[in-house]
Amino acid sequence: MHAITIPEPGGPEALVWNEVPDPVPGEGEVLVEVAAGAVNRADILQRQGFYNPPPGASPYPGLECSGRIAALGPGVSGWVVGDEVCALLAGGGYAEKVAVPAGQLLPLPQGLDVEQAAALPEVTCTVWSKSM
Repeated sequence: MHAITIPEPGGPEALVWNEVPDPVPGEGEVLVEVAAGAVNRADILQRQGFYNPPPGASPYPGLECSGRIAALGPGVSGWVVGDEVCALLAGGGYAEKVAVPAGQLLPLPQGLDVEQAAALPEVTCTVWSKSM
């Protein structure tokens, strides 16, 4: 598969489309075939060299994406291959595929297409957490 990598921090030219290993969903994860991604402030900071992904997270930028479930890891229930989803990620959304903990998936809201849904998870989680 291919993903955006950041060999050296910098401006937009630092983003490089490279061939990388396919992710494999682990326990409680699903593999999402990415249809679209969104740009967040942390993605820009990562490109500039000011934000490191959390330990164990994908080294590729992209904190949210949308797409279709391509595979289920062990222990996943409530989702099936082919479901259209959007996801809040610790990283890796700027790729053709990403492994995502099932608890970080959202079903697409009615009337929203898969590409539009890429920008939904971060803002939805922010609004929800602020309302608590």
